[in-house]
Amino acid sequence: MTLRSGLSVRLAAMCVAVSAVFATAAQAADPVSINIVDVAGNLQLTQKGFEAFKAKNPNLVSSITFTNAPAPQLPGKIKAMQAAGRSDIDLVVTGTDALAAGIQQGLWEKLLPEQSAAFPGVLNRYAPGPRKMQDIAQGYGLEVTYMPAGPLLEYNPAKVTEVPKTPEQLLAWCKAHPNKLIYARPANSGPGRTFLMGLPYVLGDKDPLDPINGWDKTWAFLKQLNDCIPYYPGGTSAVMKELGEGTRDMTVTVTGWDINPRALGIVPAEFKVQAFDNMTWVNDAHYMVIPKGVPKEKLDVLYKLMNFMLEPAQQALTYDDGYFYPGPAVKDVPLSMAPAKSQETIQKYGRPEYAKLLSDRPHVVPLNAAAMVSAFQKWDREIGAQKTK
Repeated sequence: MTLRSGLSVRLAAMCVAVSAVFATAAQAADPVSINIVDVAGNLQLTQKGFEAFKAKNPNLVSSITFTNAPAPQLPGKIKAMQAAGRSDIDLVVTGTDALAAGIQQGLWEKLLPEQSAAFPGVLNRYAPGPRKMQDIAQGYGLEVTYMPAGPLLEYNPAKVTEVPKTPEQLLAWCKAHPNKLIYARPANSGPGRTFLMGLPYVLGDKDPLDPINGWDKTWAFLKQLNDCIPYYPGGTSAVMKELGEGTRDMTVTVTGWDINPRALGIVPAEFKVQAFDNMTWVNDAHYMVIPKGVPKEKLDVLYKLMNFMLEPAQQALTYDDGYFYPGPAVKDVPLSMAPAKSQETIQKYGRPEYAKLLSDRPHVVPLNAAAMVSAFQKWDREIGAQKTK
């Protein structure tokens, strides 16, 4: 080989290498497809916001697919996906249930403080109540919606004339009206888990934050209540359907699950709610989390998307039809910023008594991840084992 021909070969190889680098860079800059899985009913509040991001950023996002799944099934699915080296899910919107399970099993990317540069000042955006709920995520997710939840009782006033105001009165009513009280499995129900976590405060248990060693009164009460409950549906929607159809006369609820089914006509508008006399609000939230294994070119887009969802315009959409009342997690997003339909719905179906209850009664955050998983497992094993559908 001559010097000239050898040089030509080397130059050609260099050109190929440079072309490959440019091709890779161009490929990385191409718009990405994003797969979002919702295990909390959250898309009702956020899908329009996600779609707005795509519309404003066609250079970043080519498409977004939305899927719904039950919270208890998601961790196993993601674990199997990660073990196979696949990345089929890019973003999960979840309540505290799958958030906790995923933290415990090491499924989520750690966002804070590791990726703080991608989320400048994010913790300062949250209002005081939501800011405390953000700590529940332990840095593995970003809170996107907020609700001071319950526990509350919802009932048909035509059938329930003596409304329970204490757990003891609830138990007595349930025994006197067997099969007329129902609630859903806590591991897949916001009202169910809020009731579960709220009882230790109402009953005066030894340690409301320790479901295994500190909830003697709660577990004893739930076992007694179990005797007059027909079965435990797998989700809240089934509960509200039975309540609305008249199969059941009472259930446990939270602010959003009170307002929204009445606004949608699933539950009659005239149904009432009652708080326990000495209730403590167990607050609730939804979070955006990223499963481990998502490629970097998607991560950069997802970080931008998550920041976008915390902007006031997108947060105002989360008032929705009261499903997760009030909805916004960040500061300075009053109802007046919400779409006109949301304002009308909440003015019509909201409860005037909520404002006083929210200001008068104490608020707490839910159990931490490990304790919540333990509580769900104990409930499944000792309460719902034979009656969950």
